Amino acid sequence: MTKRLQSKYKINRRLGQNLWGRPKSPVNRREHGPGQHGQRRRKPSDYGVQLAAKQQLRFYYGNITERQFKNIYQEAVRRRGDTSENLIGLLERRLDAVVYRLKFVPTVFAARQFVNHGHIRVNGKRVNIPSYRVQEGDKISIKDASKQLVIVLEALDSPERDIPEYLELDTSKMEGTFLRTPQLSDVPYPVRMEPNLVVEYYSR
Repeated sequence: MTKRLQSKYKINRRLGQNLWGRPKSPVNRREHGPGQHGQRRRKPSDYGVQLAAKQQLRFYYGNITERQFKNIYQEAVRRRGDTSENLIGLLERRLDAVVYRLKFVPTVFAARQFVNHGHIRVNGKRVNIPSYRVQEGDKISIKDASKQLVIVLEALDSPERDIPEYLELDTSKMEGTFLRTPQLSDVPYPVRMEPNLVVEYYSR
């Protein structure tokens, strides 16, 4: 088992939730936290609830750094409209998140690596930056030499996830289109996300 996989499962157990909805998550079998004796769970404070909501959302997108996450939040604040909805929209426009949603790979961690290794094209051009911000109408595809990779074929055939309505996939071309920026209610999170608590956390 890789260190990354171990860390991912530890995150699930620490949060007490199957964050990515994977059938092999240890949370499905063990409810206690990581460690030999688990963790005693006490009623969290308001700060603890807000922190947990922030960590849950940050971890979901491949455990992006705190600095990156805070920068995304600050941009969400600067934009017009509801800050929590803006935050979700910006996170879902990350290239690695879009690659994951299109089912080109099985996990968001794999999506980051897939983009880093140059397997993805945006409007026909190679993009290897996971945080690249996709625009409405952009075409996201897999380069020809990577279309027969086992990880890609297995992910596309997997019944674990459905492709959300704000994306469109042409399976024959292995090309997706980012139709629109989603709202919170559009995003198929396996667990409840509360970006409003994230806003409260950073507004303290």
